[in-house]
Amino acid sequence: MDTIKMDRSVAAKLTFEEADDHVTFYNDKSPLERLNFACDIINSIFNSTPEQKVDRTIISARKHAESIQ
Repeated sequence: MDTIKMDRSVAAKLTFEEADDHVTFYNDKSPLERLNFACDIINSIFNSTPEQKVDRTIISARKHAESIQ
């Protein structure tokens, strides 16, 4: 049986400060590029595509929900 090995060329070692410094990555991007990144993140969270509407029934939030029976 063949063993599967992890491709270590795609991973990088970073310090916590370098990994936390995501702001400098977006500083040189245009507002449209930043918006595209945000849309990609939202689509990955909701497991959807840009053509698909977000299913808002997945998450529900109500003010004072714990007091409503």
